[in-house]
Amino acid sequence: MFSTAKIDTGALKEEFRNELVSNILPYWINRMLDEENGGFYGRRDGYDHLDPKADKGIILNTRILWTFSHAAFALDEHIYRRVADRAYEFITRYFLDPKFLGVYWTVDFQGKTLDSKKQMFAQALAIYAFVEYFKSTGKKESLEHAIDIFRLIEKYSFDADNNGYFEAFNQDWKLSDDHPKTGKDGNERKTMNTHLHLLEAYTNLYSVWKDGYLGKQLRNLLMVFLDKMINEANHFTLLFAEDWNVKSRTISYGHDMQGSWALFQAAKVGSDRKLLEKVKPLCLSLVEQVFKQGFDGDGALMYGANESGLSYADRHWWAQAEALVGLVNAWQLSADDKYLEAAIKTWRFIQSSLIDKEYGEWHGRVDRGGVIDRNEDKSGLSKCPFHNGRAMLELIRRLP
Repeated sequence: MFSTAKIDTGALKEEFRNELVSNILPYWINRMLDEENGGFYGRRDGYDHLDPKADKGIILNTRILWTFSHAAFALDEHIYRRVADRAYEFITRYFLDPKFLGVYWTVDFQGKTLDSKKQMFAQALAIYAFVEYFKSTGKKESLEHAIDIFRLIEKYSFDADNNGYFEAFNQDWKLSDDHPKTGKDGNERKTMNTHLHLLEAYTNLYSVWKDGYLGKQLRNLLMVFLDKMINEANHFTLLFAEDWNVKSRTISYGHDMQGSWALFQAAKVGSDRKLLEKVKPLCLSLVEQVFKQGFDGDGALMYGANESGLSYADRHWWAQAEALVGLVNAWQLSADDKYLEAAIKTWRFIQSSLIDKEYGEWHGRVDRGGVIDRNEDKSGLSKCPFHNGRAMLELIRRLP
């Protein structure tokens, strides 16, 4: 290991900026704009081959909107604003449901509605992205879209009997049993992942709209995490029945890392000093457990574990990105240099094994031996510039 006193954080910050502006963002500008049908292509496979007629998903499009909106604001680059405008126009034209409101799940390559279900994961990301576009542009219509979706979530998804939020609804907002979002989440009524994205969405919305009821529900979401989702082993429980009966003992190290800094950010934006004091040690405990269990010798964050121990050692792009922010946030909260040292080690792994030096962006996944999994898309329904783009933006902002 090395001494943090010898780390040039300014140079490290410049590395993150360069990765963002020279690799991640240009990939989406140069290789993903659909000039014939509008918006962005729906998919490039693990070999970076384009599928020009792939379906277009709301997850990909809202995450493009958030990333380029934030980049335009933070870096003051007009080209990023134009990409954000393009994403906003496509989403509002093709994904907003004019009859039942909210956003659809998928459209075809020309914008025709394919899957009109209302997943709360998607509604949350729409709020998150619309708010960021409002911050970047001042376009009040975008904030109004976010507020409208927040009200729909509270009207239909909030469980007044048991607390928390249901996963999925049909187009007309009738509760659905079609719960899985990506095929990996389990067919359960409530998940940590959806609540995490709702927490991020409500945090972002509250930062610009100090509505009393929103503030109450943001605090309630934080309490749901503290009371229901952080287990005795200092990991997040992932899957629940409607009554909060636990349905999974699987540990996702990436979710632990993402949640650790999202919880602190939510408490901070919520301006609740007592809750912030309660959240801070829990955030550090989450990171510490992953620090002890989840990182391999090369600095990579392994994917997950079960009650018997490590069960899945592959390295996913999004989990590495969230590890960077979680570790740097823990370093800021604790002043313990080991977390910054670990973040730099993870970054070196990303540079050597995940960044696609031929076509740009990051590969979706590599195995423990460093072999790229070409079955993982380079871009697709959920592979996007969000986790890694957001991580770079956060690290640029956070590092001195």
